[in-house]
Amino acid sequence: MKLLIAVDMEGITGVANWDHVTPTHPEYQRFRRLMTADVNAAVAGAADAGVEEIVVADGHWASSNILIEELDPRARLNSGSPSPFSMVQGIADGVNAAFFIGYHARIGSQNAILDHTWSSAAVANVWLNGLLTGEIGLNAALCGSFGAPVLLLSGDQTAAAEARELLGEVETAVVKQASGRFAAECLPPAVTAKLIRESAARAVRRYQSGSAPAPLKVALPATVTVEFIYSNMADMAAILPAAVRLDARRVAYTAADMPTLYRAFRSLVGLANK
Repeated sequence: MKLLIAVDMEGITGVANWDHVTPTHPEYQRFRRLMTADVNAAVAGAADAGVEEIVVADGHWASSNILIEELDPRARLNSGSPSPFSMVQGIADGVNAAFFIGYHARIGSQNAILDHTWSSAAVANVWLNGLLTGEIGLNAALCGSFGAPVLLLSGDQTAAAEARELLGEVETAVVKQASGRFAAECLPPAVTAKLIRESAARAVRRYQSGSAPAPLKVALPATVTVEFIYSNMADMAAILPAAVRLDARRVAYTAADMPTLYRAFRSLVGLANK
C-alpha cells in the first residue's frame, strides 16, 4: 500500500494564531517542529498498520516547513513550490489513499482556528459544483479523481466535522477545540502524538478491511467558482483563458477533469494575488 500524507499547518498541535504559522515570525520555528512531530505520529501509525510506502506532501506556505532532519525515515518528503499538485503533490504517482494532517476549516466557519480557503488575502468563498468548499474538499476531490480516498484528518473539531460531512465516516484526530478563530483549548504534543498515531493505524486497518470511506468523486465536467475579496482581484483572475466573470467578485472555471480544474483554481487565485 502506498499512502500520501498531505500536511498543512493551521490544524497542527498547539497552533492558534498567525504568528505560529508565518515563517517570518520567531514563533514559527517552534511550530515547524510540532508540525514535523504530528507528521511523524501519522507515519508511525500507518507503519504500525503495515503501510509499505509513505510519501509526505508539505502543503503550507511555500511548502518548506517540515524538518527533513527530524522526519521519520520511513517517509519521503515532497518539499518546495510550485509543484504540479501543490498541497497533495505525489497523488498522481500510484497512491492508494491519503491522510490530511494539520488541516483547517473553510473560510467563514465558526469556532475554527485560522479558517480560510487557500488564500486569506484574496479568497472570500469557493464553490465546487455549487457546493461551498474549502481546502479539505478541493484536495479530497483531486485525490478522489486518482481513486484515492481520504482516510484520516487531524485538526480542530470544526475541520473534523467538515471532513465527516463531506467524506463520510472518515477517521479524525481532534488535537484542539477551537473557541474562536484565534483561540482554542489545545492538547499537548505528548497526547496528540498518541492520538494521531492510533487514529492513523485505525484508518489504515479500516481501509484494508474495506470499511473506509470511498474516494470523493465529483460530477464531470466540474466547475469551480471563486468569490474574491475585492473586485480588482476578479479583474485579474478573469484574464485566465476560459474563465467566466460572473459578477464583480466572482469568477468561474469549468473543466473536463479534476486535475485541470485544480490547476485552474490555483491559477485564478495566483492571478488575483498579483
